[in-house]
Amino acid sequence: MAENLELFAKRFSTRGYQEEKLTKALLDQVLTAGLQAPTAANKQEVHFTVVDRENPVLAEIEEEKNRLRGAVPARNFYFDAPHVIFLSADKKFFWSPLDAGIACENIVLAAETLGLGTLIIGCVKDALRGEKEAEFAKKLAFPEGYEYEIAIAIGYKDFVKEPHTYDYNTHISYV
Repeated sequence: MAENLELFAKRFSTRGYQEEKLTKALLDQVLTAGLQAPTAANKQEVHFTVVDRENPVLAEIEEEKNRLRGAVPARNFYFDAPHVIFLSADKKFFWSPLDAGIACENIVLAAETLGLGTLIIGCVKDALRGEKEAEFAKKLAFPEGYEYEIAIAIGYKDFVKEPHTYDYNTHISYV
């Protein structure tokens, strides 16, 4: 139990990755953690799509994100991670966003346990749910009737930083 609490305390959003790709065995471990996440009514409707950084769809998503936002950031949305995992889910199921969020947290904590870095990505939602939604859904192999929920950049950390700080008393209330 204490190890889990330490894991939560030390995890941080990784915005710099080593070039080396992860093995399929490592990817399978973190994806299995995502599959093991509970879902409402045990629907198990979350789908995972793994994309390598060389796949042109990442540049297309970046371009669409920048077009919609009217800005070109210094780094791409996945900070050159060797892999990006896109989570999609049944667009008609009310609890899909929550279920994807739970699966996402399982993945990032499993990755941290394995010494990997992750970045939870929401900034491409407008690009993946906009006018090119069907095109991106096809390129990302989303099942029919599924839509983007969240993504995770993953790879070996290029640096280590301190996790964010917080003010317990500002964010917690007992009533």
